[in-house]
Amino acid sequence: MTNPSTRLARAVVTALRGAAVREVVVAPGSRNAPLSFALFDAAQAGALRLHTRVDERTAGFVALGLAKVTNRPAAVTCTSGTAVAHLLPAVMEAAHAGVPLVVVTADRPAPLRGTGANQTTDQVGIFGTFAPTLDVSEGDLESGLVDLLAFVRGHDGRRPVHLNVQLDDPLLPDDAGWDGGEVPEWPVPAVGAPMTRLVLEPGPRTVVVAGDDAGPPARVLAEKAGWPLLAEPSSGCRTGDAVIRAYRLLLAGELGAQVERVVVLGHPTLSRPVARLLAREDVEVVSARPRGMWAGRPYAVAQEADQVDVASPDDPAWADAWRAADRTTSRELDRLLAAEPDLTPYEVAGAVSRALPPGGLLVVGASNPIRDLDLMVARYEVGGRRKVIANRGLAGIDGTISSAVGAALGRPQSSRAVALMGDVTFLHDTTGLFLGPHEERPDLTIVVVNDDGGSIFATLEQGAPEHADRFDTLFGTPHGVDLASVCAAARVPHLQVGSLPELEQALAMPNGGIEVVEARVRRDNRRELDEKIRALALP
Repeated sequence: MTNPSTRLARAVVTALRGAAVREVVVAPGSRNAPLSFALFDAAQAGALRLHTRVDERTAGFVALGLAKVTNRPAAVTCTSGTAVAHLLPAVMEAAHAGVPLVVVTADRPAPLRGTGANQTTDQVGIFGTFAPTLDVSEGDLESGLVDLLAFVRGHDGRRPVHLNVQLDDPLLPDDAGWDGGEVPEWPVPAVGAPMTRLVLEPGPRTVVVAGDDAGPPARVLAEKAGWPLLAEPSSGCRTGDAVIRAYRLLLAGELGAQVERVVVLGHPTLSRPVARLLAREDVEVVSARPRGMWAGRPYAVAQEADQVDVASPDDPAWADAWRAADRTTSRELDRLLAAEPDLTPYEVAGAVSRALPPGGLLVVGASNPIRDLDLMVARYEVGGRRKVIANRGLAGIDGTISSAVGAALGRPQSSRAVALMGDVTFLHDTTGLFLGPHEERPDLTIVVVNDDGGSIFATLEQGAPEHADRFDTLFGTPHGVDLASVCAAARVPHLQVGSLPELEQALAMPNGGIEVVEARVRRDNRRELDEKIRALALP
């Protein structure tokens, strides 16, 4: 008979498989050795795919990227102590974005807690409201695996859950190994309340705002109703004729002032003009119920439902006016950027967008890159199956390389995988580049917009001229890092470009594997450039 820790670890892996987990990321440790052995055996049997990372934070975001593109739960496991704390950023992002992540942490047996035992802390409930904890010991197996499976499936299947597994010595298997076992047929309980549907009447001048992960329903609604579609790059619906490219600029002008009703799908986070629109007292906000841990919206919602539809098409003159203004403003924007003497971050975003073929995958970092992309996304056709994702649950910069690697691994059918991010975001997750020699490496081109610091702050209030004497110290934070050397340390190919033709050529000739294209741009003129762009929409 196998020892208790081995039996418990194998039961946990069986529950993961029963909950449709097929991707698991392991961060090495001694206390989680029983889990690691069980996962290795299951992977050898073809029951799941195993990835190993030396950094727990990286491991958590790799699992997050895997879950985002596969739309099924991915798992990450680590040892006890501070290792668990490094998973918190990924857990927080998954909780707010509604991503199914299973966190499996190893722990000492309960009698050792509170005794000062090595690498022992209070792990039960460590993720607070972000992920509920099930504290599991070998004795719990007497009641079978059904409760364990039900917990791993968790809530509505769109939230992270935390399995804290008490593992005692001996931590190594005492048999010849495991064939992965059989996954019992467990009934899947019905989850959640019945779906609600709201049908709107035409009439009020309406726009559809599609935030992160809104999906095709936003586009379908906009096209059926004949309403302008204001879709963020990671909305999953930046396609078709209803899309308004320069909506951020147009909202500041006459058309924006005429909006009477907004239908919101997904999680809009990018634009202050959109936030101001949603906060207006003279605008009725209708919302599709959001995913993630917070059910509310940060603005007043008049009506909410799971699905939003329209009774009949609206007056086409409203959408026609938006399309005409969009064409004019977009042409002016392109002319303005073409006249700039140096490569701009907007042009980098546009080049990346154009380089993404049908079936491609694009992972976008927070701060300026996703906002630059928002103004520059190429007009994609419906059905092109391009997938654009971003960590917009909390919109942090951490874990972006790792999320991109995980997403590329989880979507091997992509015709091309590209990531776009800033230099600070890149440096924040350089451990994501360090994969062991036996780890699977996806084909992934990482485009880094390097302006030597945090240029997003130059566009905000703290970037005003009166704060120039302290701006770099507090916000600009120039780092002077040689990205080529960082890439060399990780044995990742690196190419630096300084012009649009050079960038377009680099994007047209991927080398395979993970590679970095560094686009050097200016930061000293970022505020001035953004002011020129905003001026395009003034009435």
